[in-house]
Amino acid sequence: MRSDAARVASRDMKRRIANGAARWKLAIIACGLALLAAGCGSSGSTSSASTPASGTTPSATASASAASPDADLCASAAALRTSLDNLRDVRVGTGVVSQLTADLGNVRTALATFVSDAHGQWQAQTSALSSALSNLRTSVSDLAAQPGASTVSGVVIAVRGVTTAGQNLLAAVNPSCPSPSPSST
Repeated sequence: MRSDAARVASRDMKRRIANGAARWKLAIIACGLALLAAGCGSSGSTSSASTPASGTTPSATASASAASPDADLCASAAALRTSLDNLRDVRVGTGVVSQLTADLGNVRTALATFVSDAHGQWQAQTSALSSALSNLRTSVSDLAAQPGASTVSGVVIAVRGVTTAGQNLLAAVNPSCPSPSPSST
């Protein structure tokens, strides 16, 4: 018979594997969309009528006009990714309200910095994450006021909402600022 610790460890390992698989799926989808968008951006044919007067080819013109990723934006995306990972990894319970509050504050700060650096890009995704964070803040307040199974459950659901909204935002940002490596969880 397996001990409780072994069952918890097994369940945690399965969750981590599932989360890792989901991240890889998102990364593959994002890469596929980026390749599709790149493929749709050119007609595949070059004629003298479409060649710029300067004598450069359309692909050279496109390469020269494509902006390199903004270092501040990518740094703020990385900070947001880290703060979301920290929040997601908290084991929700009645004794972790202060940790949840601190991690929630870190994500909100990282999101504010990211929004500033994004200059209006990804508004739908940043708004969704902001809304999910507001829901989590309410759930954490409820947990602090009335600790119990139902408020813990509310926080777990709210953390999942933040995680999903964060993954959606980071997947949208990934073509501009790819993650250096997939998270271990």
